[in-house]
Amino acid sequence: MELCLCCLVFAVIPIYIIVQLLRLLLADCDLTLQWATKFGKSPATLRGTVVWITGASSGIGEFLAYNLASAGCRLVLSARRESELERVKKRCLLSGPVKEEDILVLPLDLLKCDSHTEAADEVLKYFGQIDILVNNAGRSQRGVWEKISIEVDRDMMELNVIGTLSITKAVLPHMIENKRGHIVVISSVAGKLGIPNSCSYSGSKFALHGYFESLRIEAFQHNIKVTMICPGPVFSNVLTAAFTEKPGQAFGVAMNPNEKRMATDRCAYLTTVAMANSLDEVWISLQPVLLSFYVIQYFPTYGKILGCKLGMKAINKIREGQ
Repeated sequence: MELCLCCLVFAVIPIYIIVQLLRLLLADCDLTLQWATKFGKSPATLRGTVVWITGASSGIGEFLAYNLASAGCRLVLSARRESELERVKKRCLLSGPVKEEDILVLPLDLLKCDSHTEAADEVLKYFGQIDILVNNAGRSQRGVWEKISIEVDRDMMELNVIGTLSITKAVLPHMIENKRGHIVVISSVAGKLGIPNSCSYSGSKFALHGYFESLRIEAFQHNIKVTMICPGPVFSNVLTAAFTEKPGQAFGVAMNPNEKRMATDRCAYLTTVAMANSLDEVWISLQPVLLSFYVIQYFPTYGKILGCKLGMKAINKIREGQ
């Protein structure tokens, strides 16, 4: 009897591994998130929550606003360009059951940290609560390591890291007082893998993981959750405004619509699923980038060797969806 049971176990294990590999190869997100999209909580469970999105005027932030509006969330839309936020608001009103008063347009400059507490107070005055903060605002970067001005590194850290920490610190006391809350951080594949020709950007995203993984443990006692979202190549206008090697210079290149990148709306939808299910960290990407997440996470030594063997040219082609 025991022999038959052992034989059954040894027969099932290879089948299980094969099934999981097939799921992974056909997926556009990690297996935990893939499971949550089919069997977990739907974004509709977020209905009525107050969600503050930074960087809501374009890209992932914009489409995240549409998905959350469709789910019936009350929204705070923040970015520097008020006119673009108003455009997003109008489309949100067409996306779901939200009303005019359910959406607050709140222009915000992430670099002006001294204004963040005042902004948080304004949200609390309007809605009375902040349930979820989505730290999405930031900039990408392109440049060769040794040619990048230290000013660019400093500017990148000020925006992507210090600005994000500042707005979170402005919201956190309210969440601690209420003994509940959810901090969502839009990181990147560059926060898990060192990406050539984007070292300043990678450095800033790695830093976010360090800060918010620490917060995850500290905030657990206050019933505050932290979700790290790590997208791979996604269609957006991120390259247009990306930093370069020189301070004050924008990359100014638009993405080719024929590139192999994930649709922004799909990335935003998967993000809302991760939020609804309070997942700790999710990876969202097409292949082969998704597979690289698994390699670097579970086989880091081989991942580093593979990255060096592939070389900058091959990695850049994959990163740029070519």
